[in-house]
Amino acid sequence: MYSTQSPVLFLVFNRPSTTEKVFEAIRKAKPKRLYIAADGAREGNESDVINSQKVKEIVRAVDWNCEVKTLFREKNLGCKYAISSAIDWFFENEPQGIILEDDCLPSPDFFRFCDVMLHHYNEDDRIRFVAGSNFQKGKKFSDGSYYFSNLSHVWGWASWRRAWKDYDVELNKYRGQDNFAAFNTIFNNELLAHDWNDIIERLQNNQIDTWDYQWAITNMFNHGLSVMPNANLISNIGFGATATHTFESNGFDNLEYGELDKNLVHPTVFLPSKEADFSTLSREHNLDYRIKKIARKAKRDRFKFWKK
Repeated sequence: MYSTQSPVLFLVFNRPSTTEKVFEAIRKAKPKRLYIAADGAREGNESDVINSQKVKEIVRAVDWNCEVKTLFREKNLGCKYAISSAIDWFFENEPQGIILEDDCLPSPDFFRFCDVMLHHYNEDDRIRFVAGSNFQKGKKFSDGSYYFSNLSHVWGWASWRRAWKDYDVELNKYRGQDNFAAFNTIFNNELLAHDWNDIIERLQNNQIDTWDYQWAITNMFNHGLSVMPNANLISNIGFGATATHTFESNGFDNLEYGELDKNLVHPTVFLPSKEADFSTLSREHNLDYRIKKIARKAKRDRFKFWKK
């Protein structure tokens, strides 16, 4: 069994069943330094109190040679601030490392992949993010073991302090900017640019309680590239009633693991795969249906014009 060389941050809250499975995967990887951060129970929520305690009992059962640091919140901060501040804490202590949430179950190869990528791109500012997820349904991009992307999939990932230092949970530096134009430059698609412009406005108006969109936007707006494995190394097991945001299956959950090359091969072309990114974004934003809807409307409008 592969033992990871990188420190690991484990983000937990109130889901003992998924926490136990992910913790067992971490136990097998035997990181030498493990950081555990837990948000506090929501006020008046007795279920949170009980389940949060169960979660803490699970993650305290470290039985391998490991330095453990904990950040257990007394009060509930919510997804946005609990997770972002925990990652702040992690990178204040470590120059690089791996981040896992309590519903992101890694394959054994995930830790090996992150170790190699963190070392290989340690001083390469072009690379800001290492992903564990692959949503390409077996289709391979690039001639290597991974491809480059403009996206940041946070279901099991790794990064460096040098990249995280640019993170701002409030996205203050992008207030008052023409963010639609920036997104359109990245995606070359007005529907996607509209959606992401709406996302950034809702984030800045505190209408979305999350932290991960901000990280994706930070990486995009800093010309950052992500490393995406050509095999899926993470299975999200957290969709359902106890989830924070993902209550229903969306086709990205419980994905099977793929096989990663025994000896990782680096791509020869250092460019983001627009095809792979568009494939993912198209499904996330339901682009096929929306494009067809626009085309049908345009056809009806032309018919009404000629009928007059």
